[in-house]
Amino acid sequence: MAFEPDIQPIVEDDEALAAILADPEADLPPLLPTLAYLTGDLSLLEPGLRPDPELTLEEQAGWTPDQLQRCRDIALPVLARFRDEGLPSHDPTTEQLQAIMCWITGVDLDGSYVPMLTEELAANGTDPRAPDWHKDALAPDAQMTVVIVGAGMSGILAAHRLQQAGVDYVVFEKNGALGGTWLENTYPGCRVDVSNHTYAYSFMQKHDWPQFHSSQEVLLDYFNACADDFGIRDNIRFGVEVSSMVFDEESATWSLELQGPEGESTFDCQAVISAVGQLNRPQLPNIDGLNSFAGDAWHSARWNHDVDLTGKKVGVIGTGCSAMQFIPHVAREAGELTVFQRTPNWMVPRPQYQQELPDNLMWLFTRLPNYNNWFRLRAFWRGHEGLLPRLEVDPDWESDTEISVSASNEELRVLFTMYLEMEFGDRPDLFDKVTPRYPMGAKRFVVDDGSWATTLKRDDVTLETTAIERITPAGVVTNDGVEHEFDVLLFGTGFKASEFLVPMKVVGRGGIELHDHWNGDARAYLGVVSPGFPNFFYLYGPNTNIVINGSIIYFSECEVHYVTQFLRHLLENNVRALDVKADVHDRYNEWIDEGNAKMAWGVSSVSSWYKSASGRVAQNWPYSMLEFWDQTREIDLADYEAL
Repeated sequence: MAFEPDIQPIVEDDEALAAILADPEADLPPLLPTLAYLTGDLSLLEPGLRPDPELTLEEQAGWTPDQLQRCRDIALPVLARFRDEGLPSHDPTTEQLQAIMCWITGVDLDGSYVPMLTEELAANGTDPRAPDWHKDALAPDAQMTVVIVGAGMSGILAAHRLQQAGVDYVVFEKNGALGGTWLENTYPGCRVDVSNHTYAYSFMQKHDWPQFHSSQEVLLDYFNACADDFGIRDNIRFGVEVSSMVFDEESATWSLELQGPEGESTFDCQAVISAVGQLNRPQLPNIDGLNSFAGDAWHSARWNHDVDLTGKKVGVIGTGCSAMQFIPHVAREAGELTVFQRTPNWMVPRPQYQQELPDNLMWLFTRLPNYNNWFRLRAFWRGHEGLLPRLEVDPDWESDTEISVSASNEELRVLFTMYLEMEFGDRPDLFDKVTPRYPMGAKRFVVDDGSWATTLKRDDVTLETTAIERITPAGVVTNDGVEHEFDVLLFGTGFKASEFLVPMKVVGRGGIELHDHWNGDARAYLGVVSPGFPNFFYLYGPNTNIVINGSIIYFSECEVHYVTQFLRHLLENNVRALDVKADVHDRYNEWIDEGNAKMAWGVSSVSSWYKSASGRVAQNWPYSMLEFWDQTREIDLADYEAL
């Protein structure tokens, strides 16, 4: 694969090796699992160094100086042996893999986790999630063309998997280039807020990201490189937007209406994969006078790079993830900046947020096979499974669930409040404004490296928390009657996440229209299919949002695997179409709702994009990563009606 490290020989003497390991920026917790994986020597994984799950968010696994030194003492002679004798060749057993995974996660995992984590590890450049079938072997003469709508992260993945399976496909992309959100969002400071090593396809891991959380340009380059490596670009029709999709019951095909450079056209296919995502339609606030502002105004996802902000009076409405990325950059350009905040964010300290990968970490990546895989797996675990229990509601918790939902959730609240105190302790006026009054996890938290406090403390920046009454030609009027005048007004107000597939029209069996069927409250079985819409699939569909700072790419890989298994069953059994049964779909969504009701984001009344207009949590997945992996391994034909 394109991004596998070119492993170089170890040539450093013992003193130089010791210096590399002593560097605070050399990430040590993945080192011993890497060495155990390479050698089969599980004695390297000393119990006293096994990471503590309670210290999931801590750098270097929260190890004490003595523990860090013990790790170095164990690793140094092994690295010296690799230098003198060369790298060993060892194929670990399943039991050894399980032991190593238990050690690095700090959890006594049962065997059910091993296959999922092995796929995610993808050691030695393997692709365990590739389709294990090919159309030519199953049904070479069957007509099967699949349309993929959207050439972002999920669409690229779906195209690759279909190509591997020998299934004909075409991708319709409304933009003139691929990349999805990483093409459309070009605001200053735009970057991924999860670990970049997890925000990559498991089978296309990249070790040499320039930063821990790379910028929009770097991510766009990555997905373009993947598309080229996969050889899918010729199957993408750029500048073509799908306006409607109608299922014909007699032929069991989908008929699409398209708008492209050459005008209107139609296209028929046997299946459709919607890869348009959730966060692709900007959400403007519902404020009186929204369109009356006389100056320049735009949403962060439609950044106007032609307007110079230097010296201007700028107002920003919203303090979500995107806003907190671009606001520090705007503050350095604007003459005056006022930030209108409705709800503060819980911030997770991440000093490396905008830092480049250090040389000694790169040394480990390029000297030890699969070190980058174990580095990524640890980040993968920390980003979801390691933190998820702390967001679960304890039914016996006696404190106010609008503040915290369990003892461990309260510990997080105290921990992150301490961070805010450290950042804003010298400004009690700001500290009161930036401190959330809702449970950790009720809204998506943001990553911070100190930039937020530095920005808000500037003399030319004002944080305004008085509610907005209306927008005027001159600026913004708050509820206290004060009019704030601006030259430029910026909206960092997120996306229409609950309006799945808008503005496309999707008509299924019996002429039912998908948005009428949902009635403003999107639901799906496995987040992938809906009753009445045979052979129609969603990627990043209802209730597949990963709430904590894990990578949505994992969900896309699971979903695409399920879709390819679905198509395999169609071809293998000579079935034209499958439609999920309504009762199966309904029971599943009851289970989803029960799960969300037991999480911080389900019990809190705080406003968030997680909820649809009805108040139902329509975005979030409330269970473990393993649970979703299990459900998407195989298609159960009993769940479906064959057409």
